[in-house]
Amino acid sequence: MQVFDQLNRRLCLDKAPQRIISLVPSQTELLFDLGLADKLVGVTKFCVHPKKIRKQSNVVGGTKQVHLDKIASLNPDIILCNKEENTPEMVDELQKIAPVHVSDVNTLPEAFQLMRQYGVIFNCDLAIEEMLAAINQKQQQLQQQINKAPLKKVAYFIWKDPWMVAANQTFIHHILHLAGYQNAYTHQSRYPVIDWNKFPQVDFIFFSSEPFPFKEKHIQEIPENLQDKVVLVNGEFFSWYGSRLLKAMSYFINLHKEINRINPS
Repeated sequence: MQVFDQLNRRLCLDKAPQRIISLVPSQTELLFDLGLADKLVGVTKFCVHPKKIRKQSNVVGGTKQVHLDKIASLNPDIILCNKEENTPEMVDELQKIAPVHVSDVNTLPEAFQLMRQYGVIFNCDLAIEEMLAAINQKQQQLQQQINKAPLKKVAYFIWKDPWMVAANQTFIHHILHLAGYQNAYTHQSRYPVIDWNKFPQVDFIFFSSEPFPFKEKHIQEIPENLQDKVVLVNGEFFSWYGSRLLKAMSYFINLHKEINRINPS
């Protein structure tokens, strides 16, 4: 079987992989929800959904650093990586052990493309199409909710020290738009460090739960005139693709209701 990943790299597989190593948390969750948990022989320490997956599989390291010897000892048929989560150097080393599929997801269509690639690779096309249909149905419900509310401009923070936001050309930016928000940093790309003295006019500031775990206490560290604009949000719903998208649509519907209660205008 010959397949291509999202970097257009060719993979040659004899059959559907029976021993899988996933080095991306959202992709690990997707495989579990597709019923492939028994084939997941290795995951990262950040693969937290479902909680039991790290007990069922071998933890082989993080997303930036892994134990290559441990991965090799697990004799994987395929290793799943991501362009942003994992490093090119890591992919090069892993390629010496087994075929490596690299995802590159910055939009919802690219997330769907990845899922369909997995459908082919792991022989679960039907399950993938059923999942995509459910996500699309939830997205339509979200769209109906968005149409009832005025567009809100937001700044989405992912880090502090330095303070960083998600800007253009990111999956988060795409999902913000899909969820009915205007990203205040569309004029910049990826993850810029912000200058509080040049901070744009926004309706809300989203403090994400990951990769930096923002809490209520961090609100006091930003300029006082902006503190009442802060909303703590679950970053997994804005940055995880795969099966998490199904829960994300419901989360965004409820977030809109909360936002409208805070600022109905």
